[in-house]
This record gives sequence, structure tokens and C-alpha cells, in this order.
Amino acid sequence: MRGWFFLFLFASAFAKASPPLFIFPKTGLAPEDLAVVVNDADPASVITAEYYQSRRHIPDANMIHVRFPHDSPELTPAEFAAVKAEVDRKTPNSVQAFALAWTSPYRAGCMSITSAFAFGFDRAYCSHCGKTRANPYYDSASIMPYRDMHIRPAMMLAGKNVDSVKSLIDRGISSDESHPPGTGYLLATSDKARNVRAPGFPQAIRTDGPWVKLKMLEQDSIKDSHDILFYFTGLASVPYLDTLRFLPGAMADHLTSTGGMLTGSGQMSILRWLDAGATASYGTVVEPCNYPQKFPNPGIAIYWYVQGESLIEAYWKSVAWPGEGLFVGEPLANPFRGQHVRMEGDEVVLDILSLSPGLYALFGADAVVGPYSPEHLTIRVLPGKNEFRLGRLQKPIYRVIRVP
Repeated sequence: MRGWFFLFLFASAFAKASPPLFIFPKTGLAPEDLAVVVNDADPASVITAEYYQSRRHIPDANMIHVRFPHDSPELTPAEFAAVKAEVDRKTPNSVQAFALAWTSPYRAGCMSITSAFAFGFDRAYCSHCGKTRANPYYDSASIMPYRDMHIRPAMMLAGKNVDSVKSLIDRGISSDESHPPGTGYLLATSDKARNVRAPGFPQAIRTDGPWVKLKMLEQDSIKDSHDILFYFTGLASVPYLDTLRFLPGAMADHLTSTGGMLTGSGQMSILRWLDAGATASYGTVVEPCNYPQKFPNPGIAIYWYVQGESLIEAYWKSVAWPGEGLFVGEPLANPFRGQHVRMEGDEVVLDILSLSPGLYALFGADAVVGPYSPEHLTIRVLPGKNEFRLGRLQKPIYRVIRVP
């Protein structure tokens, strides 16, 4: 009896030390928000899609099967229109974004295949060395782009072979909620035509510095760096990639004319970034000229990523004119998602790692289904990591809701 009594006391003390359950606002897309488009005429596409579904637990209803030629880098506008109509017909209304499970084709007429799936084929989104139609999703706070804007951002699950795509998928999944202590490298290169993003690098460092370590370097490349989270540069070809280590979830791209031509380009393909270990990249599929609006804005990409958005959301929000640009990578990678709740004695301590700055209120309940009542307790989230000591809380469950 005495042993049972002490066991009861130990269990009671342990229960008291357990923190309440906190339900935070959704910060990014989840597997149920994503549809995978599969080309049944391409055996590699089928294998990639099946692997991605099993690893990311994509619902069966979100696996969209179509058939089209895959032996050319380009679909004609007419071929693409037929495929897009079938995809739209089969896609559930709840889907907010697409993963395209192939490497070829990567163009639809003058558009990238990812932008064509997002917007539909429209020549207004491509203009040789000119302004194009703007991206309504650019730098938006929306976490439901199809609901809010009737567009579905798309990203290719692409690589030099099936094994490399599987490795890409695995890197994206391993990045989730890892909150990696890596570095972002912003390179101001000697290539004047391709260095047009560099004037914005200091602002990116000021804006995103509270969340992640960033370095602006006036040099053409980096070598032997093993902590890379972001690598944004401007060159036709980037050396020393084989000496680098990219952390899971890393973004990397080089502003140049045809990096998005995955095969057959005289410039470095963005697939080289994935081969080197990055989890996503971006490049243009036709000559865009060096409009910075046609390429990712690093400050915006990093900002939304560190707020806990998925890779596809953050990258897509960073390009003002993406019609000619191709997004490749693991779309649901989300290294900055998640918060920490812990106990120090009887006090609840809340570590906010990735919520947008602003005022939030707490609502408590005895069960997940509610009802929830206000706790008359608010927290103001500032840029960067925040710690809140909430004292002794009485309810087992709390919702954290942003105050308008």
C-alpha cells in the first residue's frame, strides 16, 4: 500500500508539471491543402507521386491523374489547356496549391509550367524583356490562396532522376519544425547585370535579422560553408557547390536568364542547387532580362518562411512577376513552424518562434471542442523569438487567437 501511495504522489506531481495544450493559429499549408498532379504517361512521375503521397500523407482525393507527352520540355498552349481543364475538374475545392510530380515538361508556351498551373495559360504573364502581369499573391498575408485569390501556387517535384527527387522529399520532411540555427548568405557579385537584387539586401537583413542569421557578402561565391539556410546570388553559374552543406529546408537560387531551363541550357540549371542539397530553387524558363520583379525578393521569401509558412508559400510570395519563373522543391517543407510550451515549476512558459508580430488573446476550455472563454490575457508578439511567462493557468486547453 505504501508503494502505491508514493506512486500516486509521483503521478500527481508529474500531471501537475505537464503544460496545457495550446492551439495556435495556422501558419502554413498542410498535406490536405495540397494536390499532387501525376502524369500517368511518365513512369518516373508515377513513382515520385506515390512516394510523396506515402511520405506526406496526401489524401487520395488530392491525387490528380492525367496523361500528356513528357518527352519534350514544353507543352503547347493547346496541349496545356486540355491538361489544365482536366486537373481543374478533378481537383477538390479545398485544395490551395499544386505539387507537379515530374521534371519534363517545365514550360507551357512562353510560361513556366508552375505559373501556368497557378494562373492558367495567359500571355500577359510572359513578355520577352518586358513587364508582365503581376502576382496577386505577392507579399500577401493570405494562407489560403485559392480561397482568397482563386490561384493555386505550384511547385515541381523535379530532379535528375527518381532517387534524387526522393532525397529532395526526404529533406523537406526532415526540415519540419527543426528551427535550424543556420545562416542565410546574400551575395553581391561582380556580375553587374545579374547583381540587381543586391541593393535590397541591407533591408532584408534589417527586416529578417531578428529571426535568422544573415550575411551580405561582396563576393562571387562561397566555399566550404556547412550551415546554409538561404543562398541568394546573381551569376550564370555558381562554383563550389560540392563543398557546401545545405540544411534541410534551404532555399537557393541564382539570378540569371535561363536557370529554369532544367535541361538543355547553356547556363547552370536550378537542379544543380537541389543536387547540392537545397530543398527548393527558382529560375526562369525564357529570357526575362534582369527585371528584379521576375526573381525572388530574398527579404520577402525569408520573412514569410520564418513566420512558419511552408516553402511553396514563402517562395511564391517573393516573386512579383512570376509568369516566366519555375519553382522546384518540396512544397510543404516548413522548418520554422511550431511553438514551444514548457513548465517551470507551476508556471507556464510560452516560447513563440514563428508567429507574425501582433497582439494575441488566450481563450481557455476544458475540452478541445470548447466552449472557449476569454482569459483576459493577451500577449504582444514582437519580431524574432519571444518568451512569455503566463503564470499558473487553470484550464487544460487554450487557443491563441490574433486580435484584429
